[in-house]
Amino acid sequence: MSAEMIAFRRVLHSQPELSGAEFLTTEMVTERLTVEGLAPQILKTGTGLVCDLPLMANLPADAPVVALRADIDALAMEDLKDVPYRSQHPGVAHACGHDVHTAAVLGAALRLLERDVAVPGIVRLIFEPSEETAPGGAVDVIGEGWLQGVQAIFGVHCDPRLDVGMAGIREGSLTSASDHFEIELRGPGGHTARPEQTVDLVRLAGQVAAEISDTVRAQQPDATVVLGTVNSGAAPNVIPSRALLTGTFRTPDTDVWHNGRAILTAALHQVLPNLDGFEWELEYTVGVPPVVNDPVTTAFVRTVLPMTSAQSVPTEQSRGGDSFAWYQKHVPGTYIRLGTHNPASDSPRPDLHSAMFDVDERAIGIGSEMLSTLALTWLTQQAKR
Repeated sequence: MSAEMIAFRRVLHSQPELSGAEFLTTEMVTERLTVEGLAPQILKTGTGLVCDLPLMANLPADAPVVALRADIDALAMEDLKDVPYRSQHPGVAHACGHDVHTAAVLGAALRLLERDVAVPGIVRLIFEPSEETAPGGAVDVIGEGWLQGVQAIFGVHCDPRLDVGMAGIREGSLTSASDHFEIELRGPGGHTARPEQTVDLVRLAGQVAAEISDTVRAQQPDATVVLGTVNSGAAPNVIPSRALLTGTFRTPDTDVWHNGRAILTAALHQVLPNLDGFEWELEYTVGVPPVVNDPVTTAFVRTVLPMTSAQSVPTEQSRGGDSFAWYQKHVPGTYIRLGTHNPASDSPRPDLHSAMFDVDERAIGIGSEMLSTLALTWLTQQAKR
């Protein structure tokens, strides 16, 4: 089964699809589950799917449900690896491991089917689209009612900092909230020979770029603001009339996250001058809250992992964001960091979102084993209560 899931992952890796366009990925997962006699349901958005795996026939109406989640979209970036399964789509790459997550959850389902267990419960498989966009495809999954009846949810995310076989576990805040923003600066424009007669937007854009991060941090130490783009002007002798800056606001603190727009607005008022003919506007998009691992499900994970080939290790809180957090707003759940680095390799460990990102594919089987064991054990324990 591991060999099949590795082959499955390699097809996904070579055919990555951006958020909202995961048609082939959705079709492949749907077909594989249908072959097993299951009835996957494609989301109303057209990509992504949910599938219930009953662990026995004639289930009672109130049978407990546990969910396993994978994200399926890729990133808008190049894949620069020299491997047979590198991306065949220029400018699109699975550089965050979503192909691995997808194969791991699918593999978990196949493991459970192979074992032919009889437990009065349902494993709900969630293959979420558009995780890389804000607020993420989890909102659509929840909006369609797929968390109804779910008692707990589990998922894995690749972590190249951990060796294969390791599972990073942390109770409480695991990731940060991540919101997106766009700052538009507007002025009359003019000639670069006479900057004193207009508003020098490029200089002001540079001022924002240089000062906004430190200004926010001084107001709120638990907040991190980083710009991703700065765009203005088209000619060397023209002072532009518009500048656009975009970036992210991140924090591990839920209360700070709720005040993100106000914090950034106050910082901009502090950084930008009040000039005639100059105005600015902030467009703030709420992304995802922090992933906060539930204490009960996290203690359960620590108890179950010794039954698998994975070794539980502590892991730190990060500034990355993940839409898994939306599920945890509704049901208790734990997100696990899946070690993907080959410990025998002397090669560097490319970070997530690196053009050289790849994994030790043994991680797929380990992830499948962990998730299937967690689901089966959870439902077995519920049946005994």
